[in-house]
Amino acid sequence: MVTYNDLAVGLREPHPGADLEVSSQADAVVERLTTGAETWAGTPLGERVALLERFGALVAEQAEEWVTTARRIKQLPADSPLVGEEWISGPWAVLTYVPALAETVRRLDRGDDVLAGFRTHPAPGDRVAVDVLPHSTYDKLLLNGYRAEVWMQPGVTETAMRRDAGLALRDPATFGGCALVLGAGNIFSIAPLDVLYQLYADNRAVVLKLNPISDPLCEVFEAIFAPFIELGVVEIVRGGADLGSALAHHPGIDAVHMTGSERTHDAIVWGAGEQGEAAKAAGAPLLDKPITSELGGVAPVIVVPGAWSRADLRHQARHIATQRLHNSGFNCIAAQIVVLSADWSQKEEFLTELRRALAAAPARPAWYPGCADRVTDARAAHPGAEAVGGTDDRTLLTGLDLAAGEDSAFRTEYFSPVLGVAELPGTGAEFLTAAVGASNRHLHGTLGANLVVHPHTVKQLGDVLEEQIARLEYGTVGVNAWTGLGYLTAHATWGAFPGHPLDDVQSGRGVVHNALLLDRTERTVVRGPFRPAPRAILHGEWTISPRPPWFVDNRTAATTGRLLTRFAARPRWRSLPAIFASAVRG
Repeated sequence: MVTYNDLAVGLREPHPGADLEVSSQADAVVERLTTGAETWAGTPLGERVALLERFGALVAEQAEEWVTTARRIKQLPADSPLVGEEWISGPWAVLTYVPALAETVRRLDRGDDVLAGFRTHPAPGDRVAVDVLPHSTYDKLLLNGYRAEVWMQPGVTETAMRRDAGLALRDPATFGGCALVLGAGNIFSIAPLDVLYQLYADNRAVVLKLNPISDPLCEVFEAIFAPFIELGVVEIVRGGADLGSALAHHPGIDAVHMTGSERTHDAIVWGAGEQGEAAKAAGAPLLDKPITSELGGVAPVIVVPGAWSRADLRHQARHIATQRLHNSGFNCIAAQIVVLSADWSQKEEFLTELRRALAAAPARPAWYPGCADRVTDARAAHPGAEAVGGTDDRTLLTGLDLAAGEDSAFRTEYFSPVLGVAELPGTGAEFLTAAVGASNRHLHGTLGANLVVHPHTVKQLGDVLEEQIARLEYGTVGVNAWTGLGYLTAHATWGAFPGHPLDDVQSGRGVVHNALLLDRTERTVVRGPFRPAPRAILHGEWTISPRPPWFVDNRTAATTGRLLTRFAARPRWRSLPAIFASAVRG
């Protein structure tokens, strides 16, 4: 079975006779990049800001070609609203990150407080949090009602947080060496953002090895990274698993970052097959350098029972369907297990709406390799599996026992449109406490977890809700907002919950994005409105945000995504009415 970075590096043997050619190519890349690393260490921060600004301008120039190429890879018609996913998770995500990172570098260059203007406050468990969304006036308008905060690890004081912000750029002349980034093949902003993080957070020159799925985007990526390529601090290469492996293990590469599967990570670190198992058992990794990673996992959606209207049931069912079906389910952060209360009086109504939402979402091809095999395996392991799409592999698994925690759906990231439903007894705080504990114990991976809670239930829970958010051992927690918004929030961190050892890496180690360049972060918490406007306002939620453009059934997502991308490239007040008009029609 092909997992989602196996095509990029690691699990297949090189073709006969390729070793010498590949080794020579890796040597040449590393030799050039080592010179580039010395150049980068000598590049003043002001020039690094100028490079970022030029990079952003080139992303804006290439945005249309980027999205056109992406939709062809994913086999989407040019007029499909689903193309909005490629605008928002492609150039828009990069264009919102660039100015946020540039401002941090400017502040470091001036010797200013990186966190000036950001509100900080205590979080449960001897933690400090910093509010990162909304930050600008435009945030308050375009993402009205949405919030995000970054929590530091327990014991990190506000003084230490401010002192250490900036990471390697606090001493930019220090030689950071060379890094290999193994790019993802599912979301096409991942690789550019990961390269920027290695450059700026870790002060390293970078070779980006593209996943073969994203090879058609090579020319776009070369165009946007042209200023860095010309300086000699970035190289972009294409090739098979043999080249990726040669670069990862090359003595001139000082660090590796990858996005992909845990299986691929372990093949790189420990080796494949029996050799890898033996190396892991002996604690003797083959890779003798730091490796950071983002590896996905089995993400839960904990639905806290309450008294919901029919419209609430319908909206949240569509919300959860989006969390599973966005990008055809080929997301590391896709929801996989819906956790319901067995005692919720509206449980069956909600499941009816969930089935409808899964079935009614627009049909799309299973474009990522191995999807059919993964769906077949999931259905074979669950005789009661329901085919809910009719036109593709959408599958619903019900009756899963999360209390026992033995089901394969809790350990296997399906990376396909397969959604499981598990039940636990209880209501209110009792249910929430049990659901958090069971998710922590039994679901593999710690990248993200979602909570859906009615506003009245939020009030009833009081401090218990914050306490249970603190208990969740996940790198991003969403409350009435998909954790994918954390990925899209420039100042937020993105990565697994800290603490995984190399021999049980689960969702990975380290973070990316993190435009404030904070050290010793623990998680990002994102929050959104329970209902969209105007219905939210009628029920006392003060938000003007309509149904989000990332919903899979949003009819104007492509138009809204294009307008948001143009706005991110050139923010102007006069551009806002068109964005709002398109968003409302969605």
